[in-house]
Amino acid sequence: MENVLQNFGIKDFSVQLGWVETNTPLSKKDVEKLNENLQKIGFEILEDASLKLIESIKKLILEKVQNLEIDENFLLSKFLSEQLNKEYSSISKAFSQTENITLEQYFILQKIEKVKELLAYKELTLSQIADRLGYKTVQHLSQQFKKTTGFSPSQFQELKEKKRLPIDFI
Repeated sequence: MENVLQNFGIKDFSVQLGWVETNTPLSKKDVEKLNENLQKIGFEILEDASLKLIESIKKLILEKVQNLEIDENFLLSKFLSEQLNKEYSSISKAFSQTENITLEQYFILQKIEKVKELLAYKELTLSQIADRLGYKTVQHLSQQFKKTTGFSPSQFQELKEKKRLPIDFI
């Protein structure tokens, strides 16, 4: 593999099991050519596949949260496994390694951001919000909300400035 990288003009790199890091900028076309050469010796670049998987996971979670149709018996692991046709352990590992947060934590953060939005618009009661986001009780939602934001839902509603984060920053 090192010969392929050197022959391709990449001089500054480090190779570890399953990973190659380099500071050499490569165009999309160069990456495709490098991948072709690596495939000849039994390797391939998986970055694109991994990033596509992460984006698919995020999209599925966001859609699920935005639709407000989460049953109280909803299992994130089952949902993602069925939707992506992959074992949850591999999905979870890829996500955690790339995003530095667990899937469950990411899911909770997305739900809490939706709760903030719904509380700001005051269209649903806290009980309705809890029901539509899959919380078994309002108390569980309130505890998770306070743990995540530092405020109870009622304290949050009283704030003049809502402390919402854009989805891209979560």
